[in-house]
Amino acid sequence: MMHALICTDKPGHLEMRKANRDAHVAYLKSNAAVLQAGPFLNGQGEMCGSLIILDTEDRSQAEAFAASDPYALAGLFEDVRIEAWNRVINA
Repeated sequence: MMHALICTDKPGHLEMRKANRDAHVAYLKSNAAVLQAGPFLNGQGEMCGSLIILDTEDRSQAEAFAASDPYALAGLFEDVRIEAWNRVINA
């Protein structure tokens, strides 16, 4: 089952994002459930959130993945949503 992990950074936390980016990217690359991932950008082109598409057995695995993300552990996110997702294009 695919899930979209949609995360919004706390305002003014770009430096925290940058400081934890290497650990976050390594975490993404080490997990086979990650299908796609990348940052959202604000009007100034600065990173301000994340979109991660996961292929997991169930929602609880997506929740566990989100909770263990180095960005989440650092307290970067203001909001985290996990939505079941159905890919239609490029399926």
